[in-house]
Amino acid sequence: MSIFRRTQGGPGRVNVQEAAARTGHDNADGGGDAVLLDVREPYEWQAGHAPRAVHLSLSALAAGAGLPARAQARPLIVICRSGNRSRQAAELLVARGSEAVDVVGGMRDWAKAGLPVVDARGQSGTVA
Repeated sequence: MSIFRRTQGGPGRVNVQEAAARTGHDNADGGGDAVLLDVREPYEWQAGHAPRAVHLSLSALAAGAGLPARAQARPLIVICRSGNRSRQAAELLVARGSEAVDVVGGMRDWAKAGLPVVDARGQSGTVA
């Protein structure tokens, strides 16, 4: 049985608070039952992403790239900047047999909620 609720005609959607809870970003131990998969382009990822997130751009995913090892056989919470690309990515992933939902509002809402954002060097990042 899926841990994610589905919406009519597609993968489920979660808000940033639920995404943080499911991926362990809302507690000090970092434990969570799902992986946060960031599907933005490399320059966006480098400017700022959630700690412990896994990166695979939508363009690479659409071209047939496989999931990174840390994201395989795990529930996926897919995030982008605003929620448009993550929705497309979640649809692709579900069609390929993965358990995936996307984050409404994306990294913009993640940052607005005060959740952590780091750059490629592990310093304070920004949402590009």
